[in-house]
Amino acid sequence: MAAGVSQKAAAVTMGDVVPYRSPRAQRDWTSYLGMVIFLGSWAVLFAALFFSYLYLRAHTPVWPPVGSPRLPLTLPALNTGVIVLTSVMMHLGLMAIRRRRNGVGGTLLLGTFALGSLFLVLQTVVWLRMWDQGLVPQAGQYASVFYALTWFHAVHVVVGLVALLALAVKTWLGKYNAAKHGGVLLWTIYWHFVGVVWLLMFLLVYLV
Repeated sequence: MAAGVSQKAAAVTMGDVVPYRSPRAQRDWTSYLGMVIFLGSWAVLFAALFFSYLYLRAHTPVWPPVGSPRLPLTLPALNTGVIVLTSVMMHLGLMAIRRRRNGVGGTLLLGTFALGSLFLVLQTVVWLRMWDQGLVPQAGQYASVFYALTWFHAVHVVVGLVALLALAVKTWLGKYNAAKHGGVLLWTIYWHFVGVVWLLMFLLVYLV
């Protein structure tokens, strides 16, 4: 406390009034900035993959290329509903923790983990079906870009699932609460990013 007062007094004598920020607030801001930079870098990589896919499509007279099976729509559409529901559930979990309802918050985070796992299961079914129809990564540019996009996204889902499980356990143990929930906030932002990327993928790869 004394250090905080001295810092504030020093700022005033120099002609500037600087509000005191606690070390925790500074750490939270640094963590938030780090997550933004991290997601920005991944966004650039996803943008490059989307660009490659759209470039290939724009320069291919027939889409999908002759001899390539069409991508399914039903399971990816179902997965879109699942990923939207996970984002809603994740946000509700964060809100519950902020309102001192750790039990509800932990349960919602675990529910997000369960639905995220279902997303991966359904996506695996899509991969297996396409593989059986001859759409393998070695089948050409169309197949390689499709698998690069979906596999790269799946890796991000797996990372999010590991974090969700840890967040749920820590919430139940009381390590996250109304006053300290920065980690949950950061991973909520991450999970929303994963959801937005999937929505773009569903629109550009499966629908258009």
